[in-house]
Amino acid sequence: MQLQKAQRQQVKLRLGLSGASGFGKSYSALLLAYGITEDWTKIAVVDTENNSASLYSHLGDFNVVSLNQPYSPERYIEAIKLCEENQMEVIIIDSITHEWQGKGGCLQIHEQLGGKFQDWAKLTPRHQAFIDAILQSNCHVITTVRKKMDYSMDRDSSGKTRVVKHGLKDITREGFSYELTVDFEIINENHMAKATKDRTGLFMDKPEILITKGVGRMLIDWCNQGVSIADAKKEIAECTTVEGLRHLYQKYLPLKKELHDTILYRKQEIESVKSMVVERKEIIHNNKMSENGTRS
Repeated sequence: MQLQKAQRQQVKLRLGLSGASGFGKSYSALLLAYGITEDWTKIAVVDTENNSASLYSHLGDFNVVSLNQPYSPERYIEAIKLCEENQMEVIIIDSITHEWQGKGGCLQIHEQLGGKFQDWAKLTPRHQAFIDAILQSNCHVITTVRKKMDYSMDRDSSGKTRVVKHGLKDITREGFSYELTVDFEIINENHMAKATKDRTGLFMDKPEILITKGVGRMLIDWCNQGVSIADAKKEIAECTTVEGLRHLYQKYLPLKKELHDTILYRKQEIESVKSMVVERKEIIHNNKMSENGTRS
């Protein structure tokens, strides 16, 4: 445990778009993605909405992974890995609702296991693996999620039971929005959105906005501020001493998880070269000793 200076690093965006059906989540996600990368061929849509992404093919040559039932966490993870392997820059998961409530999704799996509370002990790690695949992806990730009206049964002062509306609620496991960089709620059919969570400070407590590619550009500009992992790796690759690597390790301490393997590999390279140099010097020294002995 140690104190260290806070250091801003470049990050991959984790964006959420929620809203009722027909409010333009898919379309808005595509505009955001294009603003981030400005290259349609580097965008992939994991489509669980009956190939609805193809309705927007006129926008550009983006890629589509059609994901049909069963909507298990493992199938979502497989789709994410496929996008990563094909070097996509932005992955749109449209939508994550099916992983939770769709056929073969978490709620149905829980029911098949027996529907008891203790059965969540088997299912929660599978759902968490799906969340981790999003959070640990080397791509920018945009997720969409459906909303539904949330109700409860309350008793009034006279003891009568009444139905109380609590507003719209995301159809996924509670707590997912805490993991996001920005969570936009699309509030009407005109695609107007408000930020319900915002780590960037760009949109929180401000009037509703129309999601456009310009919003994506604002987000990628914010994202690219700070320390670049690519630049850090380049500096490590150019380092020639173990002592220098120790200095770089301290310099990029907030990135130690991302840079650990790179530093370790470079250390092995430096030590290997040093060992070869020492061995060569010993060979030269022994040859000279041998020559001196022969001459005598």
